[in-house]
Amino acid sequence: MNDSGQCDIGLIGLAVMGENLALNIESKGFGICVYNRTAAKMQAFLAGRGRGKRITGAATLESFVAALAKPRKIIMLVKAGHAVDELLDGLTPLLEAGDILIDGGNSLFTDTIRRTRAVEAKGLLYVGSGVSGGEEGALNGPSLMPGGSQAAWPQIRPIFQAICARTPDGEPCAEWMGEDGAGHFVKMVHNGIEYGDMQIIGETYDLMRRGLAMGNTAMASVFAEWNAGELDSYLIEITRDILGFRDERGEEVLDFILDAAGQKGTGKWTVTAALDEGTPLTLIGEAVFARFLSAAKEERVAASTQIAAIDAALDTDPQRMLADLRQALYAAKIVSYAQGYQLLRAAAQSYHWNLNLGGIALTWRGGCIIRSAFLGDIKKAFDRDPGLVNLLLDPFFKEAVESRQAAWRSVIAAAVTAGIAVPCLSAALAYWDGYRSERLPANLLQAQRDYFGAHLYERVDRPRGEFFHTNWTGQGGSTTSQAYST
Repeated sequence: MNDSGQCDIGLIGLAVMGENLALNIESKGFGICVYNRTAAKMQAFLAGRGRGKRITGAATLESFVAALAKPRKIIMLVKAGHAVDELLDGLTPLLEAGDILIDGGNSLFTDTIRRTRAVEAKGLLYVGSGVSGGEEGALNGPSLMPGGSQAAWPQIRPIFQAICARTPDGEPCAEWMGEDGAGHFVKMVHNGIEYGDMQIIGETYDLMRRGLAMGNTAMASVFAEWNAGELDSYLIEITRDILGFRDERGEEVLDFILDAAGQKGTGKWTVTAALDEGTPLTLIGEAVFARFLSAAKEERVAASTQIAAIDAALDTDPQRMLADLRQALYAAKIVSYAQGYQLLRAAAQSYHWNLNLGGIALTWRGGCIIRSAFLGDIKKAFDRDPGLVNLLLDPFFKEAVESRQAAWRSVIAAAVTAGIAVPCLSAALAYWDGYRSERLPANLLQAQRDYFGAHLYERVDRPRGEFFHTNWTGQGGSTTSQAYST
């Protein structure tokens, strides 16, 4: 509470993330007022985990707003989509110029752009903030990615940087991302990279399990060893824990989990954004499609009885394969981040955001799902060259991939020979091979487009920007489509 007895900040929405974030805020010395549409949920929280703390509840939006010190700061943690717009319709008439609304959910960034403009038109300030780290992060320190009305940042910064995670060097994992939808866009890309990371780990696990016939305990030991080195990360750490987990009956829980993955849509949004920007996001795209394929469980089971397979055992020395897998996983991880950062660069140009790419890596260094030691190297890469076009051109990452390509190729070849699908590990290699190629077969593709649609082409012996058409059949005319890019 401040000197007037009013709360420093308000929070709407007491689901898992809301409850834990409220407790986090209170534990850092801030008075907080909470509101939930279902009053019973709020009362249960106040009588339970929130009891005896500087947390007050409000029965109505009017009393909630009245309990907050000016300029009011309100975090909304409600379901993305219509629920946010409905809440804004109820809240904005109760607020005054300079009050700050913060959407902490996983909203689509274009919705945040629209809402920022609408809220600012009413004299209010709007922030769309990515919040990553799950339940544990919300309680103990999440990674926060705010963007929107620039004038809001000095007002909310003391709270955000008090409650967020810290890097190993003690730096706060909460920094301003940029204008309007920048914060939610960065969070969306974070989630896309998360999809990719999880899938390449899953493919590595599958090669160990089916290809090397390893048990969960042995695999847990391998992931534990990897987590002590260059692959040190939250997702490798929890993979180790999952593989080593036994329930009260001593059963390995992982083996009883249905192999049909769910998703909330942020990975698909990331791929859609990449398509809109014309940016190759192949690894993350394959990760999304791999989840779709996994969801077709019954269809896959039926197909498995009708389509002939070969022996999935890897014809290789197990210890050598494990060493190659570690290198392949690391190389693919580099490509995943390189593609994600390419998308961030493209969107920053399209939406006129001043993204600090090195700062984003620092924000992801702690608290979030993709946190890893690896991100410190990304921060250093952008410190060396703030205008870096692609992470693969940074000396550290270039050498890292080049030195691992033999092992990476060996893994892909072995997987293909054994009939074990590795869509993301192989897509990452294909991207790297394509990106480093001076010449690709797109000349034939352009000839085909010009043949059937008179779409024009450029020539290697003439300046870029000059377009040509060939009458390939001798029967066409001189009219062209003027649609070179479609």
